[in-house]
Amino acid sequence: MFDLIVIGSGPGGYVAAIRASQLGMNTAVVERSELGGICLNWGCIPTKALLKSAQALYYALHSADYGFEIEGEVKPDLQKIVERSRGVSANMSKGIEYLFKKNKITVIQGHGKIVSPGKVEVTSEEGSRSEYETKNIIIATGARANSLPFAPIDGKKIISYRQALVPENVPASLAVIGSGAIGSELAYFYRSMGSEVHLIEYLDNIVPLEDEDVSAQLSRSFRKMGIKVMTSSGVKSVDTSGELCKLTVETKKGETIIEAEKVLSAVGVIPNTENLGLEELGVKLERGKISVDSSYQTSISGVYAIGDVIATPALAHVASAEAVNCVERIAGLNPPPVNYDNIPGCTYTSPEIASVGLTEKAAKAKGLNVKTGKFPFTASGKAAAAGEKDGFVKLVVDAETDKVLGAHFVGSNVTEMISGVVVARNLGVTARDLIHSVHPHPTMSEAIMEAAAASHGEVIHI
Repeated sequence: MFDLIVIGSGPGGYVAAIRASQLGMNTAVVERSELGGICLNWGCIPTKALLKSAQALYYALHSADYGFEIEGEVKPDLQKIVERSRGVSANMSKGIEYLFKKNKITVIQGHGKIVSPGKVEVTSEEGSRSEYETKNIIIATGARANSLPFAPIDGKKIISYRQALVPENVPASLAVIGSGAIGSELAYFYRSMGSEVHLIEYLDNIVPLEDEDVSAQLSRSFRKMGIKVMTSSGVKSVDTSGELCKLTVETKKGETIIEAEKVLSAVGVIPNTENLGLEELGVKLERGKISVDSSYQTSISGVYAIGDVIATPALAHVASAEAVNCVERIAGLNPPPVNYDNIPGCTYTSPEIASVGLTEKAAKAKGLNVKTGKFPFTASGKAAAAGEKDGFVKLVVDAETDKVLGAHFVGSNVTEMISGVVVARNLGVTARDLIHSVHPHPTMSEAIMEAAAASHGEVIHI
């Protein structure tokens, strides 16, 4: 008998298991594939390894800009780049295995299915079945790539992020459908490797969840590196019968045909809720996602769900936060609820994007009286020294309370800067507080102080 069985070992599942063990629960994790889930093996981590190689390639190709020259031709070795990425993922997965052993967590390999409250059936890869009893169950099975009905992913000509992470060669041309984080990051990577890339977005701006100023900056940067950005463009059909894929795209100017060697479908994800026994158990779902209460408990007592299978932001750090909160509530503690109004988002393109809170447009739509402050990295000494002057820091501030409603960064390494503003917003910090908090010089992060000053008309360096 276990105190808790977690189905899935991604950033929600493994964090839940470890926190449960810390609280004295006898815990098991059911995992049908690699430990660490999609994030560590086929998402966040391997993607960042590929993007680091793209960045290193850029510096090598632009070595003269930094005062040195490299003899001979600089060209990417795709096999070694992919091998490095897979090696990073493998090591991270082994790290989860070590943490499970350290915390005395039982790992059960196979597909988990809830057969009744307190009972989980696990089917091994060979087909054998075993049942395990537990007081509580957490579903943390994550999500998988979605696809358009007229362009199903075949893994060859129309690919998902999974195939895009382990290419056998660099396609001469690539059409990316969808410009969210996955689409934009992989568009940047493949363009860096030499592909001709079309980035196709149905909405008016790429990275459409971001502030419009941020979207415009990334679009400029992408176009500068040769990515063909198409917004307000809907793909109507994809013909894969010929040597090249033919995409029929409806734009504001009319219908156009795009040809590409491969098509990357990056149109979001769908939750992995099938074959878990949810329907038989009577677990309530809404629009394909599991309904939960404030403790992440489903409609069935003792059965909980976190991460991409519920209707909260599909982000690894959100799943981890929900995991800790859920387990602590199971243990009888009273943790503060996850603040979904203060969740940061990061996109690891070049330049990077990091944001938290309301965009300017969203704040105004709520009827708030807002003021903004923006500081461009063209005026930053550290950015100039690094040769990374694209981008800016923008703050959206409540004109009446001076509270920071949102922060929107685009530039080099800004994903490492956003956490400070997340903490500041949790503490109710005002723009004036940021102005009077001394920031180190020269850093990229002092742009936060300057943007706060700009919102008060007191900026010094522009």
